[in-house]
Amino acid sequence: MSMTYSIPAEFRLIDERFQYCDGDFVVERLHTGARKTEGPAYFPAGRYLVWSDIPNDRMLRWDETTGTVGVFRTGSGYANGNTVDRQGRLVTCEQGNRRVTRTEHDGTLTVLADRYQGRRLNSPNDVVVRGDGTIWFTDPTYGITSDYEGNLAPSELDDNCYVFRLDPATGDLRVVADDFCRPNGLAFSPDEQRLHIADTRQEPSHIRVFDVTADGHLTGGDIFATCDNGRFDGLRADDSGRIWAAAWDGVHCFATDGTLIGKLLLPEPVANLTFGGPKLNHLFITAGSSVYTLRVTFNGARYPRS
Repeated sequence: MSMTYSIPAEFRLIDERFQYCDGDFVVERLHTGARKTEGPAYFPAGRYLVWSDIPNDRMLRWDETTGTVGVFRTGSGYANGNTVDRQGRLVTCEQGNRRVTRTEHDGTLTVLADRYQGRRLNSPNDVVVRGDGTIWFTDPTYGITSDYEGNLAPSELDDNCYVFRLDPATGDLRVVADDFCRPNGLAFSPDEQRLHIADTRQEPSHIRVFDVTADGHLTGGDIFATCDNGRFDGLRADDSGRIWAAAWDGVHCFATDGTLIGKLLLPEPVANLTFGGPKLNHLFITAGSSVYTLRVTFNGARYPRS
């Protein structure tokens, strides 16, 4: 159901550092009628947005040039998080298939990771790509705890929910964090020297921040911010290093020191978000059964390339 409509954009100022975070006076709903939207990924070359509808085992696509929404992929493996790599290819966490895949330019699928030390992954959840080409993803158990958004199955990793780093050039898959309850959204700082990771099921739900070493390991891991409404999910950084986090009442914005400085309130619980458009000032948000968007007066992080 693509019934586009608009609602007033409600930005809530909590700290003066949020005063320039506005833009359109309305939030536009691009699509509704899904069961659970997740994983928005914007493709600038084609000017379209792809996202997951997890329980319906499909992915949808919005065409910016025509405003139409159609099915991008059915039988998606209960896809959850998505991202676009530096070569413009779609990287997807397939919860039901318990793997991370890449959609090549010709449409074929390449399996990037499905096992760790010979044992199946739990259910990859969210994913980011670093400038050096490495792929970082979280692996909680949401896709194997029931048949609702995956396939009911036991964990082969002894119920451990890891954060992984994959080098697709060599196939090397390593655990970079092993002390999360349910790791979820990830976001690098603009210089890629820090990695923020949400822990959805830890009480209270919070975001931790790590330093990234030159050889691709993580150090630190202090709590960066805690959630004051529900639980954190997906994360994104803007070009000034602020972290935008999905929460139950909308999108929360945190300064680089972890202070909550503002919110964008929405009518449905937010699962994830991404920046798009040629200037990365088009905010796309997956929330509940819908996808929302608005133009803003700030820009998403432009990450370095190797």
